[in-house]
Amino acid sequence: MSCWVPGCPALSMCRGLAALPITCLERAKDLKTRLGILLHKPELGHRIGTSSKLQLGSRQRDSSREVLEWRESFDQLLKSKSGVTAFHTFLKTEFSEENLDFWLACEDFKKTRSKTKLASKANRIFEEFVQSEAPREVNIDHETREITRKNLSGATSACFNEAQAKTRTLMEKDSYPRFLKSASYQDMTKQATSRGISKRSHT
Repeated sequence: MSCWVPGCPALSMCRGLAALPITCLERAKDLKTRLGILLHKPELGHRIGTSSKLQLGSRQRDSSREVLEWRESFDQLLKSKSGVTAFHTFLKTEFSEENLDFWLACEDFKKTRSKTKLASKANRIFEEFVQSEAPREVNIDHETREITRKNLSGATSACFNEAQAKTRTLMEKDSYPRFLKSASYQDMTKQATSRGISKRSHT
């Protein structure tokens, strides 16, 4: 609809459009048509939804396999971030999470490159976990404690190796078997197994 009233905005817009080259107007119309088709294509939304479901299914299969691998060995458990989290939660129920915290602190300590930081970290770890009457004292023998104390005088990335190994052995032989028998881990394995069965029944 045309408007011939002086000063009308519609009139100005029409004149502006008329001044544009025909090719520009045709391209604009073509772009509008293409966008309209793209936005209303049902299969596009279907593909996006399907892709998201496939990614979620893949993550669930990976996590299920990971949960079942924890029972293969203590190493498999410690290699898994979610496994360490689950094990730490279990250790809290037994009031012995300091063993895992010490082991993790030693792993982080060994990655330290600065000699200054190495010395300060070593003292902090010793005071928190190793020395007698430490706030979170780990269960190691007196001889290992003394060896670790002497190692602090010339702190290297290996100064906690013996204490860390003793703590790891204690967790592997004592806490780890109880974790595998715990109700929380049994529930996780049941869920992982049922997801695996469900997946196979749909393939």
